[in-house]
Amino acid sequence: QLQLLESGGGLVEPGGSLRLSCTASGSTLVYHAVAWFRQAPGKEREGVACITRVGYITNYADSVKGRFTISRDNARDTVYLQMNSLKPDDTAVYYCAAEQINLPRCMLHDRYDTWGQGTQVTVSP
Repeated sequence: QLQLLESGGGLVEPGGSLRLSCTASGSTLVYHAVAWFRQAPGKEREGVACITRVGYITNYADSVKGRFTISRDNARDTVYLQMNSLKPDDTAVYYCAAEQINLPRCMLHDRYDTWGQGTQVTVSP
């Protein structure tokens, strides 16, 4: 069964950058659309970005457009989330999720099939 592991979180100052990684084990991400979600205490889970299996078409939440970039490297079975110009409001646990689907678009819904354990991102002066 596919398992996902997030890494790369940490503490960063406002305006700084982090790069999160989502790596697969047990199976491959090649046949999946992949998304990043985040959840802060007291807030609803928010879809951040997603990327399709074929064509690497992306979709972003309005709150991160222009600052975050999702990408994938199928040879490494890894999906990345490059986060620039970080703000305190970006503080959350970030999760990656996979959906075995092959469509030319991806959606930031919360019903993906497989989820990682999450990695903490804290943006604070």
